[in-house]
Amino acid sequence: MTFASPPPKPRPVAGRRRSPLGVTIGVLVGLVVLILLLAQVWTEVLWYQQLGFAEVLWTEWGTRAALFLVGFLVMAGAVAGSLSYAYRSRPVYAPSTQEQANLDQYREAIEPLRRLVMIVGPVVLGLFAGAAASQQWSAVQLALHGGTVGQVDPQYGIDLGFYLFTLPTLRFVVSFLMAVTILSGIGALATHYLYGGLRIGGGAGTPRTTRAARVHLSVVGALLMVLIAGNYWLDRYSILTKAGAKFEGAAFTDVHAVIPAKAILAGIAVFVAVTFIITAIRGNWRLPLIGAGLMVVAAIAVGGIYPAIVQRFQVAPNQQDAEAPYIQRNIDATLDAYDIDAESVTTTNYDAKVTAEPGALRADAETAASIRLLDPQIVSPSFKQLEQIRAFYNFPDTLSVDRYEVDGESRDTVIAVRELDLDGLSNEQRNWTNDTTVYTHGYGVVAAYGNTTGARGAPEFWESGIPSTGGIGEYEPRIYFGQQSPAYSIVGAPEGSGNWELDYPDDASGGAINTTFPTQDVSAGPSIGSFWNKLLYAVKLGDEQLLFSDRVNSESQILYDRDPTTRVEKVAPYLTLDGRVYPAVVDGRVVWMIDGYTTSDQYPYSASRSLEDATTDSLTVQSTTVEALQPETVNYIRNSVKATVDAYDGSVTLYAWDAQDPILQAWQEVFPTSLKPISDISSDLMSHIRYPEDLFKVQRTLLGRYHVTDPAQFFSGNDFWTTPDDPTVTTTPVAQPPYYLTLQMPGQDEASFSLMSTFIPAGGNARNVLTGYLAVDAAAGSTKGEVAEGYGKMRLLELPRDSTVPGPGQQNNNFTTDTTVSTELNILGRGDSSVVRGNLLTLPVGGGLLYVQPVYLQSSSGTKFPLLQRVLVGFGDTIGFAPTLDEALDQVFGGDSGTDAGDAGTSPDAGTDPGTGTDPGTSTDPGTGTDPGTATPAPTPTDTPAAADARARLQTALSEANQAIQDGQAALADGDFAAYGEAQDRLDAALADAIAAEAQLDQ
Repeated sequence: MTFASPPPKPRPVAGRRRSPLGVTIGVLVGLVVLILLLAQVWTEVLWYQQLGFAEVLWTEWGTRAALFLVGFLVMAGAVAGSLSYAYRSRPVYAPSTQEQANLDQYREAIEPLRRLVMIVGPVVLGLFAGAAASQQWSAVQLALHGGTVGQVDPQYGIDLGFYLFTLPTLRFVVSFLMAVTILSGIGALATHYLYGGLRIGGGAGTPRTTRAARVHLSVVGALLMVLIAGNYWLDRYSILTKAGAKFEGAAFTDVHAVIPAKAILAGIAVFVAVTFIITAIRGNWRLPLIGAGLMVVAAIAVGGIYPAIVQRFQVAPNQQDAEAPYIQRNIDATLDAYDIDAESVTTTNYDAKVTAEPGALRADAETAASIRLLDPQIVSPSFKQLEQIRAFYNFPDTLSVDRYEVDGESRDTVIAVRELDLDGLSNEQRNWTNDTTVYTHGYGVVAAYGNTTGARGAPEFWESGIPSTGGIGEYEPRIYFGQQSPAYSIVGAPEGSGNWELDYPDDASGGAINTTFPTQDVSAGPSIGSFWNKLLYAVKLGDEQLLFSDRVNSESQILYDRDPTTRVEKVAPYLTLDGRVYPAVVDGRVVWMIDGYTTSDQYPYSASRSLEDATTDSLTVQSTTVEALQPETVNYIRNSVKATVDAYDGSVTLYAWDAQDPILQAWQEVFPTSLKPISDISSDLMSHIRYPEDLFKVQRTLLGRYHVTDPAQFFSGNDFWTTPDDPTVTTTPVAQPPYYLTLQMPGQDEASFSLMSTFIPAGGNARNVLTGYLAVDAAAGSTKGEVAEGYGKMRLLELPRDSTVPGPGQQNNNFTTDTTVSTELNILGRGDSSVVRGNLLTLPVGGGLLYVQPVYLQSSSGTKFPLLQRVLVGFGDTIGFAPTLDEALDQVFGGDSGTDAGDAGTSPDAGTDPGTGTDPGTSTDPGTGTDPGTATPAPTPTDTPAAADARARLQTALSEANQAIQDGQAALADGDFAAYGEAQDRLDAALADAIAAEAQLDQ
């Protein structure tokens, strides 16, 4: 039997003439495909070039292309070479056996397609391999440019740069080559068997393989064993990041049993590789088969059974002592990897008082004056109703807290950008011209004081209106780039052609002021003036209007990818971005501020955490603009980059914030022109840089366990903490977010802008009492190019383990069950009104811990926006509840807190009942209502005269309150604020009478 190829068929002398129609169709199809590709590729080039980050694009694409090519060539070449060699070395004659006879039909079926299979198969595998290799572009770049860290791991004494930069790429290369070798071996095995080089049947003494097949398969087997040995050897290093039951990293059993086992198995794999080489020379398959069997037995015995025995009989009986050195390694590495070591965190024992004494806040006057009353997660509807101006403007559902200098004093501020929202246009207004060329930008910022309120509990704005007026001063108000900007807009026009972009509504100018973006002087997007660019963007966006509209002219620019997060993600693909983007007015421009993190999951012995889990809280669950981080598991994180996006021209600036971060240093080698030094940060920009929320969330998650630095205590886990659930969320338990506040921590010389959070004991049945309080100095200073000395300094207050200080859950329960509070809230929340409890703030003042919670009222239907009407204050078991924070503090601290709150001196509305001493203040929203018909039953014959009188007065008071509510709603609908104020005064007086009457009934 012969397997020789049949003689080639004679070729025809002359081919058929190609059809002109077919050629034309082919050319047109090719042009269409080319344009489709360029519409996605070249437009990206234009976008990056316009921003000045073309280096990032070309470096990424170049690296991806190189890795794709290498991966493709290695996989396709190896598989094709293996198939080709196996086919070319097939025996010319094979023994005539039943086995070979059965294979004849397969050979005959495959032969017509053999050449195609031997080309297409490797090519397809090569494409998959190239795609997989290209995904490793960032790891390869780090391996090429990463240096040393200057620290070594505690097990091998190797610089940490090996783990952060080199090890991931080595693991990928070994795994990739193993896949190449296995697929090449499978192809060789199948081809040799099909064409007789490898035989299974036959009598005793019959050769099973040809010499060529034996050499071929032996070489492949030897290569595979060498790669397996390399994989075992690398496992010895990767085990330093493995997750254990109680801590991460190599434990006692790993160090004394698993790591030596990996080395032994690597040696056995090398030995088996040698036996394959011997087989290739001598032709005896017995040695590699014995070696393979030995490796399997060793893997079971040495790699599985022996470590289990060590764990069971040596570690388990003495686990705390045995694991102590390795727990200490885990603690030290975690504190360093998350930047929460002793240099960054100062821990102080804090024996918090629970008894409120008069004058207790005298030493905390600055903190008390700065307590924030506006909840940025709640007051967005108030901003919209009072400052939206037109339906096509909008504010985010969660506002931002920042600080500004107002009249020479730094003030906490709730600030928002008035962005464009096309969904606010009516159907008659929605058309291509309006959507794309008229409504192109938002206008201005709105800011309110955080520690006080205006009339009737509305935010007290100090920057508002269109055009903007207030304390910020002159700045460029046009918002072309933001979180709610349209998908794309066309801006710019030749000089003298007229203005058609809506700037802002204006009655004095006939309804509106229009403008034209000065594309002649400012570049905000790629030029779309040429026909070629119009064509590419028309294809990219699926919008043919770009080709035919006269408003797309020689001066036009196209603005797209306008979300600040998207822009930074594209120009800095190596960063993980904070879920919070906040605006600031800096040097006369509105800029979006974004924090960027460098991360790794290869830090030896450090604890691993899911960024998504660590940063999910009630804020991210409820908000549409603030998000948790992506589901990435890391064991190292640094806030290495501060990024800004100009809201006017979209320019992106990246500042190398943590120049000591080794990962950032590597990326600076990869992209040498992308980042600017801290010295380029202006004093105005520096004053708005703050400590990032998501980093703080991750760090507080780790500190819940790793504040325990004694291995024995860590092993027992009896002192672990957790972040309390947000008591204002009643649906699903979710963590309380951290809050920005200006406060003075114990040991600080003065109050500073801070980010704070609390801790309670961990465990399902643990008490909801405070065990710890964490705050970080969040202000970066106000000096050009210099970071404030205290920035990033964490202060952890540890309360006594028998603490009775209420946690947020307990304090919320105390507020809710207080008879005075619950009575008034129930009255205020009847009918068409609803009570909204704001963020529950915790402050370490007066020698203890003070809780402050704003209480808002809003209509339950129709137009709804919250107005601050009451403030709840708690210290220990003492509760204050008043129209202003200043009054509530005085209630808690025996009539005199010792200081003035931010809303001190404001005039609460009339309505004090001198008989009860209760001041309902400004506590109602126009939507409040009661039902006098069901609220109080009629007096019964057994009532005493005093009780009957009290019931009658309560009935009358509720009726008067209901009438006042209706009058107030009508006045508000008519825009008559004078009548609305008069109705609120009557409502306050009626509520005071109702409370006094109900108190008399309870006696």
